[in-house]
Amino acid sequence: MLSSLGFSGGINSNECENVSRKKKISEEFEANTMDFLVDMPFATVDIQDDCGITDEPQINSERSKEKERIKSDRVKKRKPKRKDYQPNYFLSIPIINKEIIKGIKSLQNAVIQQDKRLAQTMVRDGSFHVTLLVMQLLNEDEVNIGIDALLELKPFIEELLQGKHLTLPFQGIGTFGNQVGFVKLAEGDHVNSLSEIAETANRTFQEKGIRAGESRSFKPHLTFMKLSKAPWLRKNGVKKIDPDLYEKFISHRFGEEILYRIDLCSMEKKKQSNGYYHCESSIVIGKKPIGIQDLINEALHRETMGLKSKVKQIKELLLKPETQAKIRRELFEGRLINNSNPANDVIFGTTLT
Repeated sequence: MLSSLGFSGGINSNECENVSRKKKISEEFEANTMDFLVDMPFATVDIQDDCGITDEPQINSERSKEKERIKSDRVKKRKPKRKDYQPNYFLSIPIINKEIIKGIKSLQNAVIQQDKRLAQTMVRDGSFHVTLLVMQLLNEDEVNIGIDALLELKPFIEELLQGKHLTLPFQGIGTFGNQVGFVKLAEGDHVNSLSEIAETANRTFQEKGIRAGESRSFKPHLTFMKLSKAPWLRKNGVKKIDPDLYEKFISHRFGEEILYRIDLCSMEKKKQSNGYYHCESSIVIGKKPIGIQDLINEALHRETMGLKSKVKQIKELLLKPETQAKIRRELFEGRLINNSNPANDVIFGTTLT
């Protein structure tokens, strides 16, 4: 009788296939979710914990369905956030100290010599920086608001530093989930000062209506490689950065960078010829010995930013209904006066002759 109902050993073969298929789909879903999150530009949290992905075995099909439903609900709840808020601009502290750059290149070369496939994961020359804040600017108006917010930061930072330099020493290596490799900022009072600047920047941008910041706490770092730059590596078995690759640099002193400039940069626009990001605006902090061309560029930049701000103010003023009404009224009254004044006609006629 059991045989006639399709049972064999108490378990239907079709049911086994369904459970196997569900398990396979679940594994593919987990792998795809992992791949997607790794490609996010600031994916620095534990991916499995963050998405509720676990390795617990399935006890029965009912519990499996419930788990799948919970996972699906969690992912659905997170998707709008990614779609709604996808940072495309950031505040950058450029790294220009030749000693630091030379050290990073040596580190990158050492990693590549051990695994040539990782060459495509390296951050290119000219792009080295520390991210102070990320944000979303959707149009030119919001970019201009972002520029205004950046300019407002300058007096606060100079007041905080009280004429002193903020020196940022870099030492050692760290990773975010073994997916992003970075040079650490050494511990010290400078970390507190930099964190205070970052918090003020976040508050300043948000007060102007700009969506800015991250869910995780501020952790200054200097990225030198990202596995997400070469997604094909995951399919070839390279899913993590092996700590042995950078073992010799684990306590290496890379040098010190003095904070002298903060840039508002685009993640998406074409990079400059030197490899650095497209820069919308900058503020210079304190004094730094620079060349004549740098002084000229900075003066031109300030002049351009000032003109942009004035044009924006004029545009906003002209768009106001009361301003447009006043202009129309004055033009109309001017025509009436000219038409009713005979002297004007004489002068006009005399001028023509």
